[in-house]
Amino acid sequence: MEAKYCRESRVIRTSRVFPNDVNNHNTLFGGRLMSDVDQVGSISAARHSRTECVTASTDSIDFLFPVRTTDSVCFESYVTWTGTSSMEVFVKIVAEDLKSGECRIAATALLTFVALDQQKRPALIPKVIPETEEEIKLHETGAYRAKMRKERKQKSKDLAAFLTINHYAY
Repeated sequence: MEAKYCRESRVIRTSRVFPNDVNNHNTLFGGRLMSDVDQVGSISAARHSRTECVTASTDSIDFLFPVRTTDSVCFESYVTWTGTSSMEVFVKIVAEDLKSGECRIAATALLTFVALDQQKRPALIPKVIPETEEEIKLHETGAYRAKMRKERKQKSKDLAAFLTINHYAY
């Protein structure tokens, strides 16, 4: 299986922020941003693997600056690191003030997707080749983040085994 460049999975989507997209602070609702992150990230994963993909985890979403109704919001995503069937996708969210033209990184996110074969089992995927300084930095630190994800998932499984699933009628 031939490796692919990060740029081959790149997705860029820009949209306006409308009144129905904001919270009571008149800034972009975090849940809306998270949904958009997952959507663009899933396209990057599918472009890299050329298979059906599922979100395995949202590893982090860091909100750095609020996105206002006077802004456009641009989502840029691409695969930064791969395992056997899983891939890490980075999403950079850039807000642009449409009056001044000032741009700022409003948020960053890392997600993990798993490629599936036709029987819905994990599928082998190509390795990824970084080219830019940003891609190289993210790729070089990807194995460490994968290790941390694995440890975090085990802790989540341990906690889930402890939790009850009793349902109460109120």
